[in-house]
Amino acid sequence: MFWLLDGLLAIALAAALAVAVSLLAERVAGAELLLALTLLCTAGLARAGAQVLAAGAGQHEAARAKQAWRVRAFGAVLRAPAGLRVMLGEQTADATDRIEDLDGYHARFQPLRLAAVATPLMVAAAAATASWVAAAIMLATLVPFAFGMAFAGTAAARAAARQLDALSKLSGLFIDRVRALPIILGFGAQDRVVRQLGAATQDVAQRTLVVLRVAFLSSAVMEFFAAISVALVAVYCGFSLLGLLPFRAPETLTLGRALFVLVLAPEFYLPMRRMAAAYHDKQIGEAALERLTRLAPTDGATAASSADLTAPPGMDIRDLVIAYEDKLIGPFAFIAPAGELTVISGPSGAGKSSLLNALLGLAPISSGEILLDGAPLVATQLQGAVSWTGQMTLFLPGTLADNIRLARPDASDEDIAAAAASAGLTALIAGRPAGLQTPIDPRGSGLSGGERRRIGIARALLRDAPLWLLDEPTADLDAASADALIALIRSASQGRTVLLVTHDPAVAALADHHVVIA
Repeated sequence: MFWLLDGLLAIALAAALAVAVSLLAERVAGAELLLALTLLCTAGLARAGAQVLAAGAGQHEAARAKQAWRVRAFGAVLRAPAGLRVMLGEQTADATDRIEDLDGYHARFQPLRLAAVATPLMVAAAAATASWVAAAIMLATLVPFAFGMAFAGTAAARAAARQLDALSKLSGLFIDRVRALPIILGFGAQDRVVRQLGAATQDVAQRTLVVLRVAFLSSAVMEFFAAISVALVAVYCGFSLLGLLPFRAPETLTLGRALFVLVLAPEFYLPMRRMAAAYHDKQIGEAALERLTRLAPTDGATAASSADLTAPPGMDIRDLVIAYEDKLIGPFAFIAPAGELTVISGPSGAGKSSLLNALLGLAPISSGEILLDGAPLVATQLQGAVSWTGQMTLFLPGTLADNIRLARPDASDEDIAAAAASAGLTALIAGRPAGLQTPIDPRGSGLSGGERRRIGIARALLRDAPLWLLDEPTADLDAASADALIALIRSASQGRTVLLVTHDPAVAALADHHVVIA
């Protein structure tokens, strides 16, 4: 709205200037000249104020839009399931850098859209009151300009999207490689990583040059037709005043009318020149919006929510094949009856852990299907809905109680203590002065392999979901501890559907159903 007001004030400024110059040329002084000069100064100051207000309103709108996207994007990154198989660094880059890419789109381009269409028409209409020929010249130059900008805009949109894709991948690659730096150094893979980053950087540089070439092209198109329009109007007005037109003059121009038209000629293209300057912001902003929409889709496009397991489910695995980049695993086919313990065993590398990961949406499924109570299971649907313990127990900075509470954040201290005791952590708790408040670092320093396993089991017990997925729960335990833990799992999981992966024949002998994977 402020940019439209700026256009109206430009017309008023041109009119006041034309009147003032005409009065001076006619040597008219007094109240009329003073009024014209007053209007000239007032219109100039008002126009400056309108531009300041327009810029401020644009920045306010950009801040509001970016804040709304931060809420959506940050929440999407924090809740993103691992089954999406997208680099965390790339998601983080989208949730930070891509949101900042919206600044120019909302602050400059969006407010200028209406003014870029309406203001030239207002200027042409105002110019037509003084010279319809000059107004026709202005409008005629719009036709080739529109075609040129359309071609440049299409190319710019594609180039900007490709640039942002490459930039996000570079940011994601860099962040993920920094996170894995100790592992990279440990395996001596730094040269390979440097080559990866170098190739990604070169790709971004090439795509950025393409975007700049298109931006320069669109700017050149704009400046060319703006210069042509002003030059034609100036030549027509000048030759008309001098009486040197090579054809019969279609109208009579005075100094005031000619000056009014000449001042308005640059104003005709000014809104479009402003929009052209912000056109790169448009392409970057729209490409950023596309990536942000994929990162944080609207409610109607979100992935399937977690399964609501109110009773132990039955599970039917039908010809399931897991496809990694370098190999296929499977097919798997078996039935896990509801409310019973199903043990899955087989040699190392047969795909037992990958099968559990596929149930959670953490492994890519190539073919086959998983039925949960007869209904197809959607990827990641079981995440957050099962009691789970894997071969490696994850730890976060905090206390022992905090790490057990990860399975159920609203659990009371009494529930945590009971789960820890049931998992056989009594000796660990008694041996630490702080008990359940013992600090634990992300590596679980000071904990034995068996203690780590028991903490994972304590989480599963605390979660107490109708479906349990257990991956080698007795690994790293001595025979007596393993027997005690299996007895605990057997009793605690009564009436629940349990899939337990193990190499231990003694554990398999306790199962209701035994599935052997070759």
